[in-house]
Amino acid sequence: MSTAGTETPSITDLAIPGTQRAAVYRGVDDVRVETVPVPEIGPGEVLLRIDTCGICGTDLKKIHTGSHSAPRIFGHEMAGTIVKVGEGAQGFAVGDRAMSFHHIPCGHCYFCRKHTYAQCKTYKKVGATAGFGEPSGGGFAEYVRVMDWIVERGLVHIPDDIPFEQAAWIEPVNTCYKAIELLDLQPDETVLVIGQGPIGILLAALAKRTGATVLTSDLYPERHAVATAYGLDRPLDASADVVSECKAATDGRGADVALLAVGADALIALAMKAIRPGGRVCLFAQTQHGEAPFDPAAVCMDEKTLMGSYSSSVDIQDEAVQLVFEGYRDDSFDLTRLISHGFSLEDAVEGIELASHPVSTSMKIVIQPFVSDRR
Repeated sequence: MSTAGTETPSITDLAIPGTQRAAVYRGVDDVRVETVPVPEIGPGEVLLRIDTCGICGTDLKKIHTGSHSAPRIFGHEMAGTIVKVGEGAQGFAVGDRAMSFHHIPCGHCYFCRKHTYAQCKTYKKVGATAGFGEPSGGGFAEYVRVMDWIVERGLVHIPDDIPFEQAAWIEPVNTCYKAIELLDLQPDETVLVIGQGPIGILLAALAKRTGATVLTSDLYPERHAVATAYGLDRPLDASADVVSECKAATDGRGADVALLAVGADALIALAMKAIRPGGRVCLFAQTQHGEAPFDPAAVCMDEKTLMGSYSSSVDIQDEAVQLVFEGYRDDSFDLTRLISHGFSLEDAVEGIELASHPVSTSMKIVIQPFVSDRR
């Protein structure tokens, strides 16, 4: 994605306006670019001007299912520049480049003590908002209010040598790294990652860093080609017999682990068949309630484990941040290469439409409010 000649204005070039443009969710499959107020900030808070915000699969599910009330402004994979600092906010100043999480746990409840942070009541509260409707991230807008508990523990300084397009990956990298840590992969294990969209490639690349052998499955050769830049060189055609391929690669046993980076519940049964007795299946993209068939005897008699990993973890926050920064510096984990399309805020609905109906050449789609021609 070329960014030549499209520099984001510095904070000295722009006064903070009273209104802003935002992609507003109005109902099922209804997102409109509108003018809304710029949010006011309170003590301990900051106002972040968005440079880059990724379109996440969870944003799309909310838009398409109507699971959340309207109006709202979604978007949480965000990085930008601090343009206003509230009284008492420590460690940040106007002009600082920063990435913001939108969920941070309380740190002391039962779920936090058990390190199950995504179930914490405070974690479930969204701490970043574009100030229109219920707080929902707000990254599909020009300005986002970052609330005090996020500033304290979930606002990350971005070094000058790291582009915003790389820093915007910190939250999704954390979520993927959490799953890999949960699986406790060993160098002698074989991992099947089903789906090679951006999240699937992240999961597979992080799994490979453990020393495990990684097989990747996808329908699109173009996606496998992108994956090779991250050392993923064992592609499987998802339209072929993936289970047989996994067994052929493991002396007939099956993979030790299958990671589902695709939300299709029908693939759970395939993943269970692809792993060996005593293996693990990790659901990463199954965020919609429903029913999915699988063989219960495979869990009981074959001792296969069906598990899930959801959202981010503060336990690995520093590690994930350093991985994103150092991976860009040494070119081992340059995630800007996964960005296939960048849309201006005025064209955000078009970007959401493309992300909702991906094609072989589309990977990560980002919205960049202050840059008009990055596609």
